[in-house]
Amino acid sequence: MRALGRRPRFEGVPIPDWFLSTEERGNPDSSIPSWCAGNAAEPLIHGKTYFDRLVSEVESLREGDHLFFTDWRGDPDERMRDDGPTIAELFSAAARRGVVVKGLLWRSHLDKLAYSEEENRDLSEAIRAAGGEVLLDQRVRRGGSHHQKLVVLRHPGRPELDVAFAGGIDLCHSRRDDERHLGDPQAVPMAKAYGPNPPWHDVQLALRGPVVGVLDLTFRERWNEPDDLDQHGPISTITDKLQRADMSADKLPPQPPDPPECGPLAIQTLRTYPAMRPKYDFAPNGEQSIARGYTKAIKRARRLIYLEDQYLWSTEVAQLFADALRDNPELHLIAVVPRHPDVDGAFALPPNQIGREKAIELCTRAAPGRVHVFDLENEAGTPIYVHSKVCVVDDVWCSVGSDNFNRRSWTHDSELSNAILDETRDERQPLDPAGLGDQARRFPRELRLALTREHLCRTDDAGLIDPADVVGEMTAAADALRKWIDGGRTGPRPPGRLTPHSPERLPWHQRWWASPAYRLAYDPDGRRWRDRLANRW
Repeated sequence: MRALGRRPRFEGVPIPDWFLSTEERGNPDSSIPSWCAGNAAEPLIHGKTYFDRLVSEVESLREGDHLFFTDWRGDPDERMRDDGPTIAELFSAAARRGVVVKGLLWRSHLDKLAYSEEENRDLSEAIRAAGGEVLLDQRVRRGGSHHQKLVVLRHPGRPELDVAFAGGIDLCHSRRDDERHLGDPQAVPMAKAYGPNPPWHDVQLALRGPVVGVLDLTFRERWNEPDDLDQHGPISTITDKLQRADMSADKLPPQPPDPPECGPLAIQTLRTYPAMRPKYDFAPNGEQSIARGYTKAIKRARRLIYLEDQYLWSTEVAQLFADALRDNPELHLIAVVPRHPDVDGAFALPPNQIGREKAIELCTRAAPGRVHVFDLENEAGTPIYVHSKVCVVDDVWCSVGSDNFNRRSWTHDSELSNAILDETRDERQPLDPAGLGDQARRFPRELRLALTREHLCRTDDAGLIDPADVVGEMTAAADALRKWIDGGRTGPRPPGRLTPHSPERLPWHQRWWASPAYRLAYDPDGRRWRDRLANRW
């Protein structure tokens, strides 16, 4: 692995000010490098875009190539294109061609609890029958999950073709939506407000260069972990044995050398692993480099933090934003979130609502008028479920991953994110919005603009580049659409999909029980007790 300690500055960007050092990562037992340079990345906005690209890349694999993947949920019958193949057909065909197919799926909770135990098992068995190997991995804390979404494709002897996909998109139902936001024809049931085919917004990265080797190593660390796959009781173990599940990992082929440098991006791969027993060999005290990486970057924010997130929970996370807003009077926070939680019900809904309510309130108190929270709806008036996990700071640093802005993602489940700095300056004004001398960079700025154009239904960037201007443009568009909705949706519909997000405040008789339920079950803490007591990641 090629780390870049040799270049303390990255064409004007002081790497130590944005990326974690090896010591700051806090996990000396992992072989993951601090960061690597020479990479290229492409944001794949929408599940349909990602799935189409994945089909093309997997179908080009030859005998002896590698296909490694991790996921939270995998639905074997999910169609990757309108006419197929399904995910099971795609990966099984690769295995039959002699591609080394290895996967790690979260073992999951029961389908009766709206999880995916049977689907994950079915995908594992389908690929196994074709000659691949997919393990159901329950090496997690109780109540936790493996939430990483990663596909690594290696071509031994042809490293220039290597590519990895990482971000927020699972290989499952509901994800294959496009820019029209009409939803995936194969849908997972959600809250009634989202309709029978919930519109879905998500982002995945296509990554090339040495970072593919880093992500390959991330997969191998989990695969080679020697502890039992199922650590949560005899019933599930007996079930696995009766169903003849694969309970041990075969040896992986040797890891190929890193792909050659191919682009201007420095990438820091960040992870979450909880502190647990038995301990992970590669993270005996857990790893919170995602939490630490965000903390370091957000403390450097001066003008604009743009984020998209499924949850935006946790007072600990919100306090980080609140402190940055309080310390920097010109800093604005833009957040795009779902209008409603993904579940209904008298017992499931309140804990989902109260976490975001508290987080937004904490930030708003710290900076009245500088916190701008939006949700989305399509042209038919159906809310769009925001599942993306994106953060852009001052158009200099950005991150795309599987992690949400909550304590669960930062401490308790397994997560994977990639933070990016670009050597290429963006020449559009303002050249240096933060005023720290780092200057705006092409990749993070263009990522923010691409997402903003999507939400505003625009093809131009007028008024979207300067942080002060984009706040005004997004707020005006959201207010206009809200006024039209409140007016009965009469007359021409204003352009865009943004509306101001208005979290519903729960009555006292729900708050008294929803708060502890949210903290204990929905947003648990996976840190060691000494770290919890010291309030450190």
